[in-house]
Amino acid sequence: MTATVTPHREASTSEPGSARRPQSTLKKTPVPYFLVLPAVALLVLFVIAPAVYALLLSFQARKVVGGLLGAGSKIVFTGLDNYASVFGDGELWSSLLRMLLVGVIVVPLTVGLALLFALLLDIPRTRLKRFTRLAIFLPYAVPGVIASLMWGFLYLPATSPIGGDHFDFFGATTVFFSVANIAVWGAAGFTMIVVFTALRALPPEIYEAAKIDGCSEFQIAWRIKIPLLRPALVMCGMFTVLAALQLFNEPNTLRPLSNAISSTWVPLMKIYNDAFVDSDIYRAAATSVVFALATVVVSVAGARVVRARATKGAK
Repeated sequence: MTATVTPHREASTSEPGSARRPQSTLKKTPVPYFLVLPAVALLVLFVIAPAVYALLLSFQARKVVGGLLGAGSKIVFTGLDNYASVFGDGELWSSLLRMLLVGVIVVPLTVGLALLFALLLDIPRTRLKRFTRLAIFLPYAVPGVIASLMWGFLYLPATSPIGGDHFDFFGATTVFFSVANIAVWGAAGFTMIVVFTALRALPPEIYEAAKIDGCSEFQIAWRIKIPLLRPALVMCGMFTVLAALQLFNEPNTLRPLSNAISSTWVPLMKIYNDAFVDSDIYRAAATSVVFALATVVVSVAGARVVRARATKGAK
């Protein structure tokens, strides 16, 4: 008598429609959308909507109509006339040049001092690291207007304890360094924190191997730390350039204290003067659109440079 053995088959393989299904499925919930809703609302109300409104205003102008008895004004569509006026404005180009001169001073000094402070704080023999790090970062927490007023009184000959009687901080040339000093004083601490964070993320095994080979702290910093920090330094440089493009508080606050700073000293002051002093909001809107597009171009270019540096460093 022979017995026939039938192989056991899983139910999941015997039926074509019995494919394995995940043990649990995530249920869709609207909670994440409610959490991001306030941020999206603020973005729309205070960024997107004003940008669209400024774009619409940039294609308009107010024209006087009627005769002597029925004189009035109306808003008309002018096409690209406002933009042609912006690109032909010599005062705007002068303000842009002054902003670039301040930026040439601010960007390398801010990144250079931040790198120096971060490298000094990373030395094992350095004492009072927490206090020093906080002291360097503290100026960043001071509002720009308050910092400008404080430094303005330090620059004035009548109130300056740093030699205001013997040195003119508001001269035609020295005013650039005076404005740049306030910007560097406020931005170096934040940039130092970024660089120091990137520095602490580097593997310590590299330093130990370099010390075994007899490298000094300066050689480790110059040949190992700084090359590995290039992506972070490029990113900090891009942030500083964007901050220089937005230069407004420092020269605008110092303007009542100095005759060397005009009401259109930098582009943002020129936009403010056109909109709220000359009451030409349409031309100011066109200038704002051009300036915003230039800032976007700089941001995109800087982001590509940072990405390229990061990719090169990873290889």
